[in-house]
Amino acid sequence: MKRVFKFLFLGTLVVATSGVVAGYTTYKIFANNSETLAANDTTPASFLTQASLAAPDGLQRVDLTDAADKSVHAVVHIKSTEKSKTAVIRRAPDIYDFFFGDGMGRQQRVQTQPRVGFGSGVILSDDGYIVTNNHVIDGADEITVTLNDNRTYPARLVGADENTDLALVKIEADDKLPFLVVGDSDNLKVGEWVLAVGNPFNLTSTVTAGIVSAKARSLGVYNGGIESFIQTDAAINQGNSGGALVNANGELVGINAVLSSPTGSYAGYGFAIPTSIMTKVVSDLKEFGTVQRAVLGIVGGTVTSELAEKEELGTVDGVYVSDVVEDGAAKKAGIEKGDVIIGFNGKPIKTMAELQETLAKTVPGTEVEVKVLRGKKEKTFDVLLVNIQGDTNVVKNVDLDILGAEFKPLDEKDKQFFKTTYGLKVTNVGDGLFAQHGVKKGVVLQKVNGVAMRSIDDLQKVVKQANSSTEPVLFISGMNAAGKRVFYSVPLQ
Repeated sequence: MKRVFKFLFLGTLVVATSGVVAGYTTYKIFANNSETLAANDTTPASFLTQASLAAPDGLQRVDLTDAADKSVHAVVHIKSTEKSKTAVIRRAPDIYDFFFGDGMGRQQRVQTQPRVGFGSGVILSDDGYIVTNNHVIDGADEITVTLNDNRTYPARLVGADENTDLALVKIEADDKLPFLVVGDSDNLKVGEWVLAVGNPFNLTSTVTAGIVSAKARSLGVYNGGIESFIQTDAAINQGNSGGALVNANGELVGINAVLSSPTGSYAGYGFAIPTSIMTKVVSDLKEFGTVQRAVLGIVGGTVTSELAEKEELGTVDGVYVSDVVEDGAAKKAGIEKGDVIIGFNGKPIKTMAELQETLAKTVPGTEVEVKVLRGKKEKTFDVLLVNIQGDTNVVKNVDLDILGAEFKPLDEKDKQFFKTTYGLKVTNVGDGLFAQHGVKKGVVLQKVNGVAMRSIDDLQKVVKQANSSTEPVLFISGMNAAGKRVFYSVPLQ
């Protein structure tokens, strides 16, 4: 199970201090009379009172108490537990292994310790649907939700999406639950007040205030996943993952996800997944169990000044197309390597994060208008977006049930018989894909799509990865019950 909170460690520590009093910040420069206030100056109390509490003419102080009251009751504490499991580890080889063994060290079965993680979640509806971060519940055998009134419920995982780090869980409560109204994160403005609500350090619902510092931030923390974060200086700490970022009206505008810190604790900035991405992901998970993701079919990145000068692009904004996917949507529409994407369905595109966010809101099968610069001239293409499998069909959520078989890791007796150190044995075959493609009881799966099968979790991961690829097929190599080498090809669709 991944750690409950992801950290972005910065190579340089930048410390900034700001004064936030009564909902707004004031400053004054005494230029004419050269009067300045040093850090150790003693300032009269009357000056502090007037400067802190008196709002500038025409401005009103921001009151966030109503937004906080709406939020704390709709933000929950999430406990995820990974139970103790039996694992096989390989000890470092010694001299006896070199002379009397295989030279790779002896295997040993060990019992892993239970692992517990904590995070936050946001109630989206009165019937108990809760959104959180995928990394909060990833690998959990049990999920427990505690409401702000201390009522506790077991939760069921509806679906999760690693690419956006979002997950949807469901609890069954006896009454209608308080929930947050989902706002439009596209309408957020830099400088706008927001609240971060969560359960930092395993505390109950905690509220911190700040402003939107930036939008469409990409940090590179999701290993190729979709990143278009809202950056805020509202304090976000360990345990805030999956909590709410709300605007001054008490509307949900983001899901807190990443802490930027050189120490592991709040040091100035946090990052939230915008509701523009969350809304579609949650809707897809609820309806299909998996995300219906639109794919443009390009490889590229944000244009930099150096790249613009080197390639003579004629712009310092947009997404440079370094390659196009063969038979992908972009190539079929006429987009070429070297183009710069500057618009998507009438919306200007300046960065890859903006393009990712826009695509994440779009359904496969949608025809969109993509504007590019080619040779410093604008061109427009109509692109039919497809899913990860290259068509416009609904991608089904699959797990091991679709195979119609039961499995168990090889025990020591099986390993000696099959002369192998790993594998999954098919202990039963019913109705399903295995029966349809000739995989029989007693077969040992050694590798599936090139991945060694050491546990049932290994097979589960490969099945899900294959289902989300352009080639949803399981290529199996192993042995039959007699130890003879066998190969199978099992399509998932």
